[in-house]
Amino acid sequence: MKITASTLSRWSGLAAIVAGICYVLVGLFHPLNLLASVTTPTWAFVHVLACTMAFLGLLGLVGIYTRQVEETGWLGLIGFAMLSLWFALVLCFSFIETLLLPILATEAPRVVDGLMAMFTGPPGIDLGMLPTLWLISGPLYILGGLIFGIATFRAGVLPRWAGALLAVGTALAPVAALLPFEYQSKVTIPVGLALIWLGYALWSTPRAKKA
Repeated sequence: MKITASTLSRWSGLAAIVAGICYVLVGLFHPLNLLASVTTPTWAFVHVLACTMAFLGLLGLVGIYTRQVEETGWLGLIGFAMLSLWFALVLCFSFIETLLLPILATEAPRVVDGLMAMFTGPPGIDLGMLPTLWLISGPLYILGGLIFGIATFRAGVLPRWAGALLAVGTALAPVAALLPFEYQSKVTIPVGLALIWLGYALWSTPRAKKA
C-alpha cells in the first residue's frame, strides 16, 4: 500500500475514533479510586483502555490538527500543544496504574493509598513530582480542550459542533468534583464522543489535493 498524506490522515482519524471509544468506556466503567479496586479485573480493563486512549489520542490529535493547521492558527497550535501534553501525562499515569499499582497494593499499600488520595487532594505521603504533574494535567486538559475545540469550531474544516462538544466537554471537568464519586468519571464521556466525531470526519473525508 502506497503511503500518502491522505492515507496517514485516514489512519489518524481511525486512531481518534478508537481513542474516543476507549475514553467513553473508561468513563462508563472506571472503578472508585480505592485500594480495594486496584487488584480487580475491572481496574486492569479500564486502565488498559486508558493507556490505549492516551496513545491513540496523541496520534489522532496530530491528524486532526494537521488537517486544519492553517485555519486554526496560533489558537489551534496552543490548544494542540496543551492537549498533547495532557495525553502524554495520562499515558504515563495510566501505565503506572495498570502495571505497578496492582503489585504495590500488596507490597506497599500505603503508597497506593497515597496515590489514590492524590487524585482528590494531598496524598499524605511523599510521592515526589507525581502530585505536581497530576495537578498540572488538570489545566492542560481543561484549557487545551477548550482552546482546541474553539479553534476547530472557528476553522470550520471539520464539523464545527464536534469542536464545540470538545470545548464544552473539557470545560465541564471541574463539575466532576461536585458529583458523587461513582458519577465523576462520567464527565469524560462528551470528550470521548467528540474524539469519535472528529476522528470519523477525518477518516471519511479525503484530503483535498493541492493544485
